[in-house]
Amino acid sequence: MSTPESVPVTESEEVRAYVANRIGFIELNRPKALNALSTSMIRAMHAALDAWRDDPDVLAVLVHSPHPRAFCAGGDVRFFHEAYTRGDQAAVDTFFIEEYSLDHAIFAYPKPYIALMNGIVMGGGMGISLPAHRTGGLRVVMGSTRMAMPETRIGLFPDVGAGWFLARTPGAIGRYLAVTGATIEAADALYAGLADVYVDDEAVPALLDALAREPFASGAEAVECVRRAASLCKVVPTPDTSRLAAARAWIDRHFAQPDIAGILASLDTEADCTASDWAEEAAGAMRERSPLSMAVSLEVVVRAEGSMAERLRSDLDLTRSTFAHGDVMEGVRARIVDKDNRPVWRIARVEDVTREEVERMFESPWPAAEHPLRHLAG
Repeated sequence: MSTPESVPVTESEEVRAYVANRIGFIELNRPKALNALSTSMIRAMHAALDAWRDDPDVLAVLVHSPHPRAFCAGGDVRFFHEAYTRGDQAAVDTFFIEEYSLDHAIFAYPKPYIALMNGIVMGGGMGISLPAHRTGGLRVVMGSTRMAMPETRIGLFPDVGAGWFLARTPGAIGRYLAVTGATIEAADALYAGLADVYVDDEAVPALLDALAREPFASGAEAVECVRRAASLCKVVPTPDTSRLAAARAWIDRHFAQPDIAGILASLDTEADCTASDWAEEAAGAMRERSPLSMAVSLEVVVRAEGSMAERLRSDLDLTRSTFAHGDVMEGVRARIVDKDNRPVWRIARVEDVTREEVERMFESPWPAAEHPLRHLAG
């Protein structure tokens, strides 16, 4: 989508950023990798946001993918696996420092930021979309949306500040999503408060055209344009009849347990025949995941009551420890590189994960005054 008035800010193979009709448009364009974020993509997005921050001719920002399969499938895990394998800690640190800095820039952005979350929205894709809610903008889901923080499957944890949002979902939903990495759809996301409005996939081209052509006097008017489009669409099922809503009582009962071993034991003893299939599925998913990673992920949600800046600093600390002491290298090897799906986790059983092991993972390798994200506030 383009107009004669388009003003390009960034023209690259992976990100196209331009201004049209006083809206800053960011298009993610790495379809073969499902728009997985590379360091260059992160830099291009951040540069565009910086350029538009104080520009009176930019009223709002919209990020989207013109590719139907994915908004953004996460970070480029192959890249940081290869970098760590060759001993390039600096490249790994740089990726996460810049990614988390971008996530915070979105969270604190002074203009409405609108995310059109089509297709796969996972990991890093959540980091560049969930904060829209804090800017006066919108998180827009569609029929194609498949949303998750599936990091425990590769021995990682819900990073990019997602723990902050998961901690603010109803009941124990955030704990459930963090630990199991379950994939949710549009109605589920609306029910959990991880999305704001729904628009049919088929209505998106007309919405983009309206944003590029209708006159707007403020960012709020651009947001209202999106809300009008959403008012003409109906999500099915409704949020209160979504799969997540249907499982809410079971989620709250089992995932409110204090630790991973308690959660798994609770699931294994589910006696309600209406809940038994769901409990078996959840327990099965947990048994495929890294016990240490699940314990850390649960703790991420528990500790997320502070500021986003604090959460992102802790996330950066955790990336260091998950590479040095955790399961991420083995998880990426088994799931993505070799694809044998037979990871050998460092701690094999959830019952053997100690509190001391979990606490160790949260230790920062940097003094507070030297932390790479010390400048973040709020």
